[in-house]
Amino acid sequence: MTKERSGAPARIVVAGAGLIGQAHIERILREPEARLAGIVDIDEKGAAQASALGVPFSKDIDAMMENARPDGIVIALPNQAHFAAGMAAVHARVAMLMEKPVCETAEQALELAEAAERAGVPVLVGHHRRHSPIIQRAKEMLASGRLGRITAVNALCWLLKPPAYFEGRNSWRREPGGGPVIINLIHAIDDLRNLCGDIATVQAMTSNQARGFPVEDTAGVILGFRNGAIGTLALSDAAAGPWSWELTAGENRAYPRTTESCYYIAGSAGALSIPRMEFWHHGAHGHWWTPIHTERSSMPDQDANGREADQDPLANQMRHFCDVARGKAQPILDTRDGAQTLQATLAIHEAARTGEVVRLG
Repeated sequence: MTKERSGAPARIVVAGAGLIGQAHIERILREPEARLAGIVDIDEKGAAQASALGVPFSKDIDAMMENARPDGIVIALPNQAHFAAGMAAVHARVAMLMEKPVCETAEQALELAEAAERAGVPVLVGHHRRHSPIIQRAKEMLASGRLGRITAVNALCWLLKPPAYFEGRNSWRREPGGGPVIINLIHAIDDLRNLCGDIATVQAMTSNQARGFPVEDTAGVILGFRNGAIGTLALSDAAAGPWSWELTAGENRAYPRTTESCYYIAGSAGALSIPRMEFWHHGAHGHWWTPIHTERSSMPDQDANGREADQDPLANQMRHFCDVARGKAQPILDTRDGAQTLQATLAIHEAARTGEVVRLG
């Protein structure tokens, strides 16, 4: 089905032409609501790509903002560059899609939020699963009350990364700040915040015994939600298994798809597996001695506007960002909300280091 046009395409610059930057460039190029307005990168490969696509190139964000004057900028630079790049976008009064994590620290994120709010610059944080039809359907199920009061949550994030993932220009992934907690588990933290509410406490243990790198490869986490629910997360990027979002959701064809689930949410009236969307319940007034039933929730074929539903969260996110950049929508996840996900994720390292319960403000 052809998407309806909603005005002139939003002119979008991409800063950072690495792996995730390429994913954004690909979505911009195939999205009728967007137009690639330039590429910012320090690598000559970025310059070559910009030349091939016929768009401006610069190694400097400020220069690109001045010359291209885009409607929006995607910041897909290394984590340590997020704050400075975000402040540059604020100074230029350009809407931004800031890749996760929003900044290196929650303090930086809040400073960026305050600056953006003063300047009237919208910031969409790139936790792309907020735009996943699977997550959105799960949230609808939880909001319906069919599960009753949420009591328990379990999430699995087991990945087997190859040696090449840590070699060459990617050797930074061996060091603190490049581990699976901030790269992978932050997505699960945001998913659970989105589905189950804010997190109040964090307990954790981490280990680097599988590879011996300075950074963790495995973590176990206990989350206390403000609504009283308790959640457990098991993470390892040195674990062979079918239980991770990448392998179960089927949203990214780079990963082989399994038929398993990786999130389980239970309440007083039923339980939900995600992404299989199986709802388990004992029926009215049932309990563990009465039969348990299962129902499979179907995914919608159309979005809220009656268009064919896009199962690619990154494409949905880009379409939403175009609306944000043109002033047609508010960010579905802004800097302050993204800062809460970052704070909860960083608390895992603090809890593991101290052995204490970390209480979030």
